[in-house]
Amino acid sequence: VFAMNGFLRVATGLDIGLSTKCVMIPKEMDMCHKIGYSEMRLPNLMGHTSMAEVILKSTTWQHLVHTECHPHVRTFLCSLFAPICLDTFIHPCRSMCVAVRDSCAPVLLCHGHPWPASLDCDRFPGDEDMCLAPLTKDYKYLHKVLPKPTCQTCPAVEEFFTHKRVLEVFCDSNFAVKVKLSKKRTAFEDQEYNIECQVEFLTQGSLLPYETQSMIQQWLLINEKCVERMTPTHRPMVYLLVGNIEEGIILVKQVYRWQKKDSQLTLATQKWRYHKCL
Repeated sequence: VFAMNGFLRVATGLDIGLSTKCVMIPKEMDMCHKIGYSEMRLPNLMGHTSMAEVILKSTTWQHLVHTECHPHVRTFLCSLFAPICLDTFIHPCRSMCVAVRDSCAPVLLCHGHPWPASLDCDRFPGDEDMCLAPLTKDYKYLHKVLPKPTCQTCPAVEEFFTHKRVLEVFCDSNFAVKVKLSKKRTAFEDQEYNIECQVEFLTQGSLLPYETQSMIQQWLLINEKCVERMTPTHRPMVYLLVGNIEEGIILVKQVYRWQKKDSQLTLATQKWRYHKCL
């Protein structure tokens, strides 16, 4: 509790003696739904005193949560923005903050934002105090370790190509995924996107189709600047993303614009089933 008191004073200037109340987690806080509880304390651990402020500040983090940059990113952020309604505040442990920061800071940086000072991990209690600890180290052995998308330079969008050239690129690649992208208007005037993925083909033994789809969606969320360039209007656009998995990292190498009138990509994906690479 002493560590928590110290955190509250340092991080927010909020006095632990300030009366708090239990309120329902609002529907606008998508990221903190289905986390095991439905009521939160207000003011919260970020020093937000009104629900309007909580909603406004938390929505800027929802995009990061959707990238799944760390298994605990949702738990970490919700413990601060929507702390569980118990007799005392339960903070995330410093080790949880460090784990989430190390995985998610590069994603924030990709979007042009540094890890914020308000989430400085030194402000959180050590694991020996009462706090939310990360899952045990056995966790990673119990779950299949999948390749991860990363922040990368956006590949140029190619609009002029022959099906033979596309087949050569397929031969050098682990995956090719057809995606449909469109901008979505939101209440907060943020840029959001509808992303639909359809696995066109896979080289054998690389990834399972549903995993490829999920990981490409993560790649698009992480590399939002690429998506921004690929969706100049609100009209849906279709692309073929082709890439490799190198040392556990998913890299998109080529992006082809798939236009209805263009038969070259259709021809290439049809021929691929019977194509023999050199």
